[in-house]
Amino acid sequence: MISKPRGTRDFTPQEMQKRRWLETKMREIFEKYGYEEISTPTIEHLELFTLKSGEGIIEETYAFEDKAGRKLALRPELTAPVMRFYVEKFQMEPKPLKFYYFGNCFRYDRPQKGRYREFWQFGCELIGSNKPEAIAELITMAYDILKEIGLKNIVLRIGNLDILRKFLDSIGANDAEIMRLIDKKDFDELKKKIRNFEEFEKFINIKDLDELKQDYKEIDKMKEVIEFLEEFSVPYNIDLSIARGLEYYIGIVFEIDAPKLGAEKQICGGGEYSLVPLLGGKSTPTAGFAIGFDRTLLALEMEGFKFVEVEKPIYIAYMHGMLKEAIKIAKMLRKEGMKVEMDLMRRSISKSLDYANRKGIKKVVIVAPEEWEKGKVLIKDMVSGKQEEIDIESLKNQKM
Repeated sequence: MISKPRGTRDFTPQEMQKRRWLETKMREIFEKYGYEEISTPTIEHLELFTLKSGEGIIEETYAFEDKAGRKLALRPELTAPVMRFYVEKFQMEPKPLKFYYFGNCFRYDRPQKGRYREFWQFGCELIGSNKPEAIAELITMAYDILKEIGLKNIVLRIGNLDILRKFLDSIGANDAEIMRLIDKKDFDELKKKIRNFEEFEKFINIKDLDELKQDYKEIDKMKEVIEFLEEFSVPYNIDLSIARGLEYYIGIVFEIDAPKLGAEKQICGGGEYSLVPLLGGKSTPTAGFAIGFDRTLLALEMEGFKFVEVEKPIYIAYMHGMLKEAIKIAKMLRKEGMKVEMDLMRRSISKSLDYANRKGIKKVVIVAPEEWEKGKVLIKDMVSGKQEEIDIESLKNQKM
């Protein structure tokens, strides 16, 4: 028996119903904010990701050579492909551009709860504006999506990389390794690396920007963003410990947690960055976020969210010799937009009813010779057990 590759999943019809429901809901909210969907290839040139994240990313990437010797990779994330697409196609378009996307990504990593080698990401990029209201609306949209899908317990945290880097400069601790350790929240290692660790600890625990002693010009913009978030009625927490391990991330950053998930609680991360010049484009403000689709679904399930039940199809059973008549009924009802399943096993009526019952089907249409001659069929309600005779034409208007 051949099993699925490690870190991947098969999804049952019931799981796919939940996933499609969540996907549809998220798309609706992105589009309410004026975002348009785009899509990029699953395979990209490996250089796109090493240019962005360094050679170290190869260890965590499904990288390979094609038959012509080109170095390719299964995309580990979606921001770099979208920015590559922007540089190639959209630089001269009127700004701002508001793109959203949904797709599977791949990482060669140790699988664990809520973390797989193949995973799905919903995300967006705002290209062309870094005005405080633009960043505030972006953060609002991320928060709105997670609230509107039904999550009750989420926490939004906002930080600022420019302020963090300037503070680290002031204590002689601004280097890429320290930023990576802050990003990973590896405080044991940070204690060894930062001489003024107590001062650093005080800094990252600041919850009010007015407590900052240094004169940072970036505070004014951050205060404006917060002011607009209050206009949008979005609750937030200041968190100056939010870091990113890569230099092209700048300015405002934010993360949204679902505490029910425990240690792996972060379900959304985003902020401002400067990737376009790295990919050969003309510098323009960019910001965005990504929502971990799988973790979000898990958070809903852990909160006991009741997913909308998908309507079951009508089932058509028929007596011996009535197959063509059953097909006529199926055709007619499908033309009316109804979901219809018909017996494809040539079962007896009793076995068909047993099958429908096991599948949770609520209505069965029974095609029988005696009723057919009168232009009628039987409808059986599988919940109440009641059965009635009905005109074939009026089937179209029945609440099935």
